[in-house]
Parts: sequence; structure tokens; C-alpha cells
Amino acid sequence: MAKLEKTVTGSFDEIISKIEEGILGGSISATLEDRSDFRSGGARCSVLVFERYSYIGGNRVSLNVTLFASDGDDNVHVSAITSGGSQALFFKINTWGEENFLEKLWEIL
Repeated sequence: MAKLEKTVTGSFDEIISKIEEGILGGSISATLEDRSDFRSGGARCSVLVFERYSYIGGNRVSLNVTLFASDGDDNVHVSAITSGGSQALFFKINTWGEENFLEKLWEIL
């Protein structure tokens, strides 16, 4: 498992679009598995779940991206966690695919 947390400045919708386009355009096997968008009061939150095949690891990995912002605030908090990259039964080994997936998001942000 690899994790990234970052605050970026900009339009919430533009940041989501940039992430979607960058992740889906960055890998032939990348898919957007599902998403959830909701608002409560002056806050907005979106969760996106991507998946792709890792050629290095020989398996599929997922990338879960959560974005959060308060109404009228240009700061968007991004939290991303990867999983599924290990091939071992009891221990996490060979997590290259997870790390590479997260690096792609880092480049986009």
C-alpha cells in the first residue's frame, strides 16, 4: 500500500477532470471503476476508484482518490491510497505497481 496526501489550489471540478484524464490516459489498462460525489452544507467530497494492470507486478492494482473542499475555498485536499499490488499470501512484497500508480497521480497534481 502506498499513500499520498496533498492540498492543491484550483477549481474542484477542474482538478477532478485533470485526475480522471491523466489516470485514464496514462495507462492502456486503466479504468474508472466507480465514483461517489456528494455535498453537505458548505463542503464537497468526491471519491474515485481506479484500477489498472501492473505489468511490473503481474497483477491488478487499485487507486482510491478522495477529494475534499469547503464551499468557497480554492484549496482541495487530496488523499490517495493504492492497494492490490502484492503477490504474497501473508506478507506485502512486490508493491512496485502500487507505487508507480501513485507516482502517476503525483505527476498529475
